[in-house]
Amino acid sequence: MADIILAGFGGQGILTAGKILIDIAAQEGKNVSWTSSYGAEMRGGTASCSIVISEEEIGSPYPTKLDILMAMNEPSYDKFIGDVRDGGVVVVNRSLMSEQAYPRNVKVVSVAATELANAAGNGRAANLVMLGAMMKATGLVDPETFGQGLDRYFEKKGRNTPSNLQCYKLGIEKSRED
Repeated sequence: MADIILAGFGGQGILTAGKILIDIAAQEGKNVSWTSSYGAEMRGGTASCSIVISEEEIGSPYPTKLDILMAMNEPSYDKFIGDVRDGGVVVVNRSLMSEQAYPRNVKVVSVAATELANAAGNGRAANLVMLGAMMKATGLVDPETFGQGLDRYFEKKGRNTPSNLQCYKLGIEKSRED
C-alpha cells in the first residue's frame, strides 16, 4: 500500500496529476482512492490531493503517515514534510524550492519541473515532469507502463500531445536524489 499526497499551488495541475496516477494504477489492477483539498482561489491558492494505492481493500482514503509526498512548491513541502514516514520518498520541484538541508530519514528526489516543462514548450506540464520523477524514484508503477497510461489518459480527454510524454520522460531523465 502507498499513502501519497500531491500538493502545490492551484493551477499547477496537482488534482490532474492525482487523477492520472489513480487512473493508471487502477488500469494496473490496483485499488485506489482520491480525495482533494483546495483553497477558494481559482489559481495561486493551495491545492492537494490524498491518494491511496493498494493491492488490498482500502480502509480509509485519508493517509495519516505518508509513503510519498510530491511537493510542487516550498509552502507545500513545508506543510506536509512532517507527515512523511521514515524511509518515505519526497519528490520536490527544484524550480520553486530554496536551498535547504533535507531530512535524513527520507529519500528526497528533486527535479527542475517548471524550468523543464517551460523549455519543452509545455509550461502546464510541470506536473507531468514531477510524475516522471516520482515513478523513477518509487517504482510505484513501472515508468514505461506509466508513460503508456499517460498517453491513454490524454487520448481519452482529447488532449494528447507529444510534449506531454516528453515532459514525463524529462522527469525520469533529469531527476536526482538530493
